[in-house]
Amino acid sequence: MAELNSTDGLDTRKVGSLLWQYSVPAIVAMAASSLYNIIDRVFIGQGVGPLAISGLALTFPLMNLAAAFGALVGAGASTLVSIRLGQKDRDAAILILGNTILLNLILSISFSIVTLIFLDKILYVLGASKDTLPYAREFMQIILLGNVLTHIYLGLNNIMRSSGYPQKAMITTLLTVGSNAILAPVFIFVLKWGIRGAATATVCAQFIGTIIVFSHFLQKQHYIRFLPGYFKMKLKIIRDIFSIGMSNFFMLTTSSLIIIIINLSLEKYGGDFAIGAYGIINSILGLFAMMIVGFNQGMQPIAGYNFGARKFPRVIKVYKHTVITATCVSVLGFILGEIFPKQIAAAFTTNEALKNLASNGMRLCMAMFPIVGFQMVTASFFQSIGKAKISILISLSRQVLFLIPALLIIPLFWGLNGVWCAIPAADITSSVLTFLVLRSQLHKVMK
Repeated sequence: MAELNSTDGLDTRKVGSLLWQYSVPAIVAMAASSLYNIIDRVFIGQGVGPLAISGLALTFPLMNLAAAFGALVGAGASTLVSIRLGQKDRDAAILILGNTILLNLILSISFSIVTLIFLDKILYVLGASKDTLPYAREFMQIILLGNVLTHIYLGLNNIMRSSGYPQKAMITTLLTVGSNAILAPVFIFVLKWGIRGAATATVCAQFIGTIIVFSHFLQKQHYIRFLPGYFKMKLKIIRDIFSIGMSNFFMLTTSSLIIIIINLSLEKYGGDFAIGAYGIINSILGLFAMMIVGFNQGMQPIAGYNFGARKFPRVIKVYKHTVITATCVSVLGFILGEIFPKQIAAAFTTNEALKNLASNGMRLCMAMFPIVGFQMVTASFFQSIGKAKISILISLSRQVLFLIPALLIIPLFWGLNGVWCAIPAADITSSVLTFLVLRSQLHKVMK
């Protein structure tokens, strides 16, 4: 049987149709993936209580940090696979696949061991109180035990998508989300496992996803698959994976730092319920951000392949298409967040105080959301063509250069509302910087 190479057409077919072909599965997958968090928070809020939502919100920085190590490998590996396929270098692509498995095993197991040992101390640093610590601890203990499954599943799913199987990657994600949605209410409401039930449902769903992606790369008819002799740690491949994936790693690690600062500020100016309100807001922000990430993932194999094939006009064209569509998504999020915040919050809790805090915070946090799509796409675009340093600069500008100072200064004058307003302030300033970097670097990079 002839081997299948599903990247055929990336350098010849219409860019617009290619973007939708690759983006729609990725968008569905990423939006569905964000439903993991939403499902957990809805069931926990309705089945365990408002303090449990606050406890869950405290785990965001730790979960982001775990995801950062997964993204360091997964994003870098998937981009490299696309570029190598564009260069018709199949052997290099398969070596990258083997290194991805080994790196994910090493990083995920090491992270889980260290974190479990110091879990309570870490959660106190993240802003836990005596009321919220038990919920955060119970949730993270289960999640960390299943961390290795999460890393392998997400890493291989990214490579499956970038090697020409976006629909299969989407279906895999939908199956894991569906499994989580079925198991979570059973574990929480029927078996009475509380917040541990939500975490157990998530890990079980990730196990199902891991089995599916592993079986894909074991099948002989696939062009990129597991082969004997390719599971060798190669320093150059590791360095290239880390170089490209570092943008995502820094973005997620700084996101963890940002959430810590936000949670500590919210605890100071609003208490445990304010942290819970941010947990609700972050669910909605994350849903639309993940949809934009889906467009970015659809853009990545097209831009990477054509950049490797030196077809630069197509690279520029797919970037422009992605910016336009991602902006439409961010505008939709802005409209819903501004018009229906109370109704959205009501899905997570029946507590009126928590609903009011979340409603007010959502309107303020999403005030500048329409411009977020441009900034996210531009950072991902430079990563897709292997220009990691530019991508890192753009990714970190919002969080480090602008959001951290805003979080430290604005609440001094406006209290709790100042914490919420720091987010749109950073959106504006980082988008201006992104535009300036794009204008100065794009022609130079293509030349």
